Amino acid sequence: MAASAKTNELDEATRAFYCDAVRALQRANIPLVVGGAYASASYTGIERHTKDFDVFVRAQDAERALHALRDAGCRVEITFPHWLGKAYHGDAFVDVIWSSGNGVARVDDAWIERAREDDVLGCRVRVCPPEEMLWSKAFVQERERFDGADVLHLLRARAEHLDWRHLLERFGANWRVLYGHLVLFGFVYPTERAKIPAWVMRELARRLDVELDEPAPGPPVCNGTILSREQYLLDIERWGYADGRLAQAAMSPDDVTTWTAAIGTIP
Repeated sequence: MAASAKTNELDEATRAFYCDAVRALQRANIPLVVGGAYASASYTGIERHTKDFDVFVRAQDAERALHALRDAGCRVEITFPHWLGKAYHGDAFVDVIWSSGNGVARVDDAWIERAREDDVLGCRVRVCPPEEMLWSKAFVQERERFDGADVLHLLRARAEHLDWRHLLERFGANWRVLYGHLVLFGFVYPTERAKIPAWVMRELARRLDVELDEPAPGPPVCNGTILSREQYLLDIERWGYADGRLAQAAMSPDDVTTWTAAIGTIP
């Protein structure tokens, strides 16, 4: 294993591989940001070494990024064409990510332009902007993985410094997902709830109030599939709801089929 469960320390060979991979991408002039546990640590101070290292690139740069890592000696694969590739070196690997698994949080220029520089494992890199981290993590609500604590820890650390208008724009029509996390933040941290700007909570409450007087949209759709690729399949297959991923054009039918077939794996 790359990290010890007891010491939470990264072995030197794995650390060197992660840094070498980043340098290979930088030499190839691939715009990138580091995400995952290492970006979270940059903002929250919570260090957690995981089995992989997340690098986010724009979709148009994904193939070039994987080629650069292959040329650097890695075994590479496109694991899921709509969002994820991997570069392996022994038991360690780098995730090359250009979207989220649900197809919603696609990496665009803003991920790169809004990133800040930091030292990660001894490498000078750009780390994922906190707004984009919140946007992508807020939808991870699988049975085997729920990123809610990561979202709330990031809010605790950065809420007073976030670009909230940008964050609201990111969530768009999915603003209820953000609102749910913000309401939960006030429960988990009752003495910290003022860190969330009052105007944000009032704006989201206003949207909810407006919806109460509007007729329900039709035809029936289940957006639960945007939160979990498995737990709401019965809604689609048994009860006839439209798949929210397709309704929002976040994924193609082929993407959904491939992603569903991989249930039971944790990429």
